Amino acid sequence: MLFEVFNSVGPVTSIRVCRDSVTRRSLGYAYVNYQTLQDAERSLDALNYTLIRGQPCRIMWSQRDPTLRKSGNGNVFVKNLDRSIDNKALYDTFSLFGNILSCKVGVDESNRSKGYGFVHYESEASAKSAIEKVNGMLIGGKTVYVGPFVTRSERESAGENRYTNIYIKNIPKCWGSVEALRPILEEYGEITSLVVRQDPKGRYFAFCNFAEHAEAKAGADGSEEMLLFVGPHQSRAQRSAVLRARFEQQQQEKGERYQGVNLYVKNLDDSVDDEKLRELFEAFGPTSSVKVMRDERGVSRGFGFVCFVNSEDATKAVAEMHLKYVRGKPLYTGLAERREQRLQRLQQRFRLPQMRPAAPGVGGPHVGYPAAPAALAGVGSFQPRPMIELLILLESEAQLKSKIDEALGVLRSAN
Repeated sequence: MLFEVFNSVGPVTSIRVCRDSVTRRSLGYAYVNYQTLQDAERSLDALNYTLIRGQPCRIMWSQRDPTLRKSGNGNVFVKNLDRSIDNKALYDTFSLFGNILSCKVGVDESNRSKGYGFVHYESEASAKSAIEKVNGMLIGGKTVYVGPFVTRSERESAGENRYTNIYIKNIPKCWGSVEALRPILEEYGEITSLVVRQDPKGRYFAFCNFAEHAEAKAGADGSEEMLLFVGPHQSRAQRSAVLRARFEQQQQEKGERYQGVNLYVKNLDDSVDDEKLRELFEAFGPTSSVKVMRDERGVSRGFGFVCFVNSEDATKAVAEMHLKYVRGKPLYTGLAERREQRLQRLQQRFRLPQMRPAAPGVGGPHVGYPAAPAALAGVGSFQPRPMIELLILLESEAQLKSKIDEALGVLRSAN
């Protein structure tokens, strides 16, 4: 489809759609090579923001050097945009000042404009010209701000160094009014505004804005002695970002702490409880926790976790207990993985086709699966697996027989 779109401008030598290395899904961008520079320039002018499967495509020159892409040179930030301004309208407005490498309006999950955008010029001079000419102008009925792009880390650092608004909580009832709280906070500097509120549980909190950053910082530092929580005021998005980063760090630290010592054990008999699972594994070394997972009714879910104190004992336990029969069922024992790690491993494992075409009459029978006859050469033959692993996979011998009968029925019907 991309070839048809871009070849309409001039002969295309190659197209490469970039895909996720694990899932093989498109990442939403591609590289197109033309035979001549003139065709590439014409494509940039004629096809930019053309709808492809309902989505307007953005076309820009390929910049292989990541340091140039991330330097911010020639990058302009535009805010207070009217919601009707899309990528093309923004491009048309700012292309008057120079060659644009990329142009994008920020959108939410519903593809609605967030009211800001970015314009990346080929030259710093074009960016400065756009800032001088467009900043403060009316676009779509709204006065826009246009200024140099500042990275998030620079914005956060600058915000920490110049805040004047502080948030206060853990306020006692006797200070639960502006009149009571103002004299306490005025010791740190001039207050331009002060608001005291109650949450649904009746707890008091406040927002106080000082005239200077130094005064706000002094108020935040000095109030620690009063057992109040005082910190820079943050928007909901900022608080969410901080909490998300903290949670991800905790998850990473937790994963690293239990790396190589936490075992996942499945195919447990329903009668195996925490104590029995501990007895099975304590011979290999001291454990810090043992848990059989259960549903809301208290019934075993057939798997559990055993966490050893050191990795050597965990390795020995895997070697000895994997596929060992316990109360008539072979256990699967391996190192526990986080959900995203397990998903990535399975995607890598099953990314390639699992059935290979079989030549007519080649290969002997597998576990209950006859070799594919000549008439079924296109169907292929299943690769053999040890019976014990199939039993674990299917949980019971009855399930295995059922699957074998089902497969045989498919093969017979193909005859």
